[in-house]
Amino acid sequence: MAVDLESLVEATSGAVGALVSTTILYPLDTCKTKYQAENRAHHRQKYRSISDVFWEAVSRHQVLSLYQGLGTKNLQALISQFVYFYGYSFFKKLYLRESRSKSIGTTANLVIAAAAGACTAIVTQPLDTASSRMQTSDFGKSKGLWKSLSEGTWSEAFDGLGISLLLTTNPSIQYTVFDQLKQRLLLKNRTIEQRDSLSSPEALSAFSAFVVGAVSKCIATCLTYPAIRCKVMIQSAKSNENDEGNAQPKSRKTMSGTFYSIWEKEGLLGFFKGLHAQMLKTVLSSALLLMIKEKVTKTTWVLMIALRRFLLITRPRLKSS
Repeated sequence: MAVDLESLVEATSGAVGALVSTTILYPLDTCKTKYQAENRAHHRQKYRSISDVFWEAVSRHQVLSLYQGLGTKNLQALISQFVYFYGYSFFKKLYLRESRSKSIGTTANLVIAAAAGACTAIVTQPLDTASSRMQTSDFGKSKGLWKSLSEGTWSEAFDGLGISLLLTTNPSIQYTVFDQLKQRLLLKNRTIEQRDSLSSPEALSAFSAFVVGAVSKCIATCLTYPAIRCKVMIQSAKSNENDEGNAQPKSRKTMSGTFYSIWEKEGLLGFFKGLHAQMLKTVLSSALLLMIKEKVTKTTWVLMIALRRFLLITRPRLKSS
């Protein structure tokens, strides 16, 4: 029971943190997604920068449309974070119980995180597809969740699932880079302090850990960004466009076809279009999520304990009556 309760607390606090951070950063996310989804030759591009998306909404008096699809995105964030944190906590407890270990090694931790991420991607993929279609729709013309999903086949609701599963490697890349940078920094500090006949530090300072963590996250995002942009384009509500910017009937997009389209129209740099906005959104979202999660966890734990005690007290009364 204790294991389930702890998993439930982790899942609930993570879901609440995701809900708040997603709502706060949603206009930035909409601008970023619309900018990433555009695939035209440089001289035909509608958006020169992410700010052009924002000013288009302002000029059309559609500022509130920056929130189109917010309900679906929040539902996705709630479910994904709940499934991820619950799955991670569950798999971690299961591993410790089956292996009879007191701690989890680096490799096992990465495998558990990847498994939880894969489960989350599969469960929430239709919501991810719908929210991307709603965000990339013209301002003021976004469709509802059901209509966005029912326009195509059920398999189209899972567009981009392969890339979503591929992107579960992002935390593994981040941790590997973090560990390498940490070891180099500790080795440098150890060499300096050995000259001064002082004991070497066992861990990074809080500020150093923050900087190294931010750098490792940025590197992981850069390495996986071409896949991130392809995923947005595959799920985009926009129709295909030729070099003159004329709309053509929308066809089923594939990963290879999307890669080729970016290379043909935008060149190598096109794979990194919108990278700065993606990193800004990722860093802010992670910081807000973890900050809110830490604040909510304690309160959630107290409420869960109180609810459990209430149920234990009430149950005998119901039986006796």
